[in-house]
Amino acid sequence: MSILFIGKRNDPYTDDAADTVGQLFENAVVIRLARGERLPESVTSWAGDWLVSYLCPQVLPGSLLERASLGAINFHPGPPEYPGIGCTNFAIYNGEKEYGVTCHFMEPQVDSGGIIEVSRLPIYEADTVYTLTRRCYAYQIRLFHEVMHRILAEGGLQPNGLQWQRKAYTSRDFRELYTITPSMSEAEIARRTRAVTFPGYPGPELLLHGKRYVLQELNRPIPTDG
Repeated sequence: MSILFIGKRNDPYTDDAADTVGQLFENAVVIRLARGERLPESVTSWAGDWLVSYLCPQVLPGSLLERASLGAINFHPGPPEYPGIGCTNFAIYNGEKEYGVTCHFMEPQVDSGGIIEVSRLPIYEADTVYTLTRRCYAYQIRLFHEVMHRILAEGGLQPNGLQWQRKAYTSRDFRELYTITPSMSEAEIARRTRAVTFPGYPGPELLLHGKRYVLQELNRPIPTDG
């Protein structure tokens, strides 16, 4: 089988997945991208059996998905209830008790293709966006290994009948989540702050008289890819 793997640059989980692809498939092309980096020209002429997206930091064009004869699949760091970006943030904000990771077929519309497999994990009371995200990635790489070996053993994949539960969260939704205003209650501000705190990044933004002020002592998260 021939496979095109596209993942995130400088990410240990993507490195693990890419190494696995190289070991399992003789005819493998591996591409790693940083956020905002364009697909290399060589990819535009690729055609083969499987296209695999793993924490890919950009939406892949439909023309590329069509050139995977057996399937184009993505490993999304969220369950069917949380398609799109910033999924761990919204799950923390909504007070969920359970989360998950999803393997699904790709369509041009983000996180809308047939679901192949879902792996569930608990959300603990003490979880933060950081701890949930790290645990989510550990579940996701395990699911990746399971699906890749299933492809080798069975030759193909089929949707399992599960459905996405809502439209994908967008960058606009994510920006709204980390915006706080003076009119919000103390509880709502605390809830949003917890949902958008991630080590090493600026905090939520205060919207005041039409201007935005970043709260530097807190930490804004990176929206999860997939």
